[in-house]
Amino acid sequence: MSSQISPTSPTVPKIVVQATDLCKTFGTRGPTVTALDRVSVSFTAGQFAAIMGPSGSGKSTLLHCLAGLERPDSGSVVTAGAELTRMSADQLTMLRRDRLGFVFQSFNLIPTLTAAENITLSERIGGPRIDREWVDHLVSVLGLDQRLEYYPAEMSGGQQQRVAIARALAHRPIIVFADEPTGNLDSHTGGEVLDFLRLAVEHMGQTVIMVTHDPLAATHTHRVVFLYDGQVVDEAQNPTAQDILAHITARRMAV
Repeated sequence: MSSQISPTSPTVPKIVVQATDLCKTFGTRGPTVTALDRVSVSFTAGQFAAIMGPSGSGKSTLLHCLAGLERPDSGSVVTAGAELTRMSADQLTMLRRDRLGFVFQSFNLIPTLTAAENITLSERIGGPRIDREWVDHLVSVLGLDQRLEYYPAEMSGGQQQRVAIARALAHRPIIVFADEPTGNLDSHTGGEVLDFLRLAVEHMGQTVIMVTHDPLAATHTHRVVFLYDGQVVDEAQNPTAQDILAHITARRMAV
């Protein structure tokens, strides 16, 4: 009798980011710094994942390589179905504009554009048309209804970061990359930002990959990948603060 998949069989999570043997060094004169040392890691759709590690561990470099913001020296990166190392600069630009979303520590809003104009930036620079009903929903959920005509300088840090999140989600990207998204925010506002990113994953079907050094920030995620000295050394599923701190302590004692 031929085998069949029953309706109750678990589905295999779709891999949306796959890095294989990534290497990246910096410095051409004198001693070089190895930021990534044969890193292999993957991330699945519908997951809020964090990359953690101490300063200099290579976590931001890894995120930038996964998002096509930097090129590795060697290795392979497949993001949103595209092999990034084979793409031209123009192709990478279009991929980032049309299929990826970004949230940065410094917000990176255009100061001469209003909140509404920043949110629809990808369309304004030639990307696909944005669904206005979807944007209205994002604006409502993020509490930005009364701030759409404000310029970045007229908003608080938390408001600016909510605008940045709305911008990252407006064109329904396959993946959102977040680099220390709460780094410039107080703990309460940062917690609200992280709660929304998790909401985007669990209720909007988004995929988020975040770099953070903050154990409390990482507890909002479904999975944490630990990076040390340019190498993936461990990971944790649905981590608590105690889990993360225990890992960090154990790692420090092992060094």
